Parts: sequence; structure tokens; C-alpha cells
Amino acid sequence: MSLYDEDTFVVLETNQPEQFLTVAQLLEKLKAVLAQEHEDLPQDVQKISGVEAQAKYLIDTYCELDVGPGKFLQWYAVRLEK
Repeated sequence: MSLYDEDTFVVLETNQPEQFLTVAQLLEKLKAVLAQEHEDLPQDVQKISGVEAQAKYLIDTYCELDVGPGKFLQWYAVRLEK
């Protein structure tokens, strides 16, 4: 079980309004980004095989990913009031 099963993430991205995503939606987003961007991944992420495993590791370990010059992708777990 992930730490974040109940959580929502606020996602900040270049030229985009902030988005609220579930962990599943964030996982899909990161998988799509990882499928394109590979040269600047952190060393520990590069060692993991498979885009899905890399994306899960990023969610659990990081809160941002380098997606190119002048661009950013950041995510933060937030608890929404039920």
C-alpha cells in the first residue's frame, strides 16, 4: 500500500494552471513524461527498469522532475477535506 492512497496531488507544470490529480492520474502523467524524457533523469531513477516502476519511485521519493530547459513539473501531496 502506498503512503498516498487517500491523497490527492497538486501538480504544477509550465504554462498550465495547477491541477489536482489522484495518485493514479499522476502515475499516468509521469509515465507519459518518462516515455519521452530520459537524458536528465536522476541516477537512482535511471537504475530502475520500467517506466511504471520509475514513475512510482518518483511519486514516493521526489516532488519534481526536470522536463527540459525553462520547463518544470512539480507535485505535492495534499489532503482534501472530506
